[in-house]
Amino acid sequence: MNALPAPPGDGWRPVTGGESGAAVFRDADGSRFAKCVPYPLRAALEAERDRVGWLSANGVPGPEVLDWWADGSGAYLVTSAVPGVPADQLSAARLDRAWASIADAVRRLHDLPADRCPFTRALAGMFDTARDVVARDAVNPDFLPEEQQATPPGELLARLEPQIDRRLEQEVDDTVVCHGDLCLPNIMVDPDASRVTGFIDLGRLGRADRHADIALLFANARETWTGNDQARAAERAFAARYGIDPDPERLHFYLSLDPLTWG
Repeated sequence: MNALPAPPGDGWRPVTGGESGAAVFRDADGSRFAKCVPYPLRAALEAERDRVGWLSANGVPGPEVLDWWADGSGAYLVTSAVPGVPADQLSAARLDRAWASIADAVRRLHDLPADRCPFTRALAGMFDTARDVVARDAVNPDFLPEEQQATPPGELLARLEPQIDRRLEQEVDDTVVCHGDLCLPNIMVDPDASRVTGFIDLGRLGRADRHADIALLFANARETWTGNDQARAAERAFAARYGIDPDPERLHFYLSLDPLTWG
């Protein structure tokens, strides 16, 4: 494995290890994060830096770029910490109280002018990525829904192929600025005020069908709700607050595609 560059200065504490080729550190007072990568991951970190800067410049709360360094050995990105706690750490009752703010924050992100966003998370590219990940036998089965974990990834991808043309047509009329990995750990919340304080982990931000974001959010939130009735009620409440009636078939398509794009 390539050696990782060190974050700048002293007092950094590791948050994650480098098993995936990157390491994340938080400074002693909790106000900054540093992400360090070896050279093969430098371009991906640079792309994440650009997305963080773009979102901050467009008024959606999230981290800000504080420092960037890169050379032939790798790179590091230092960003400000977003206050609050990740939404997956909220109890079902607290998540319920913050749910309206989450819907408002997602709508604010999706309302950014998509034609001014320089980054794409378009379906054609997502599907090409899935083909590559599946061909390399790199799908992480832990990312798959439990009922799909015994099915070969190639078969899962083949099930989605017949829908591509239809989904591409729908994407044309429903493209927004998507987070790209809109799960609860990437939504920071003030638990006392029940208010979203910002989005984090923006490496996949870009133009995409809004259903790609909503599918991940709904699926991940179901892990917090106490039962199917509460989950369905929350999804109806989100739809009413956000102002859209999501297409169940599209939600299922994007939820099935996403795990095949990691690897």
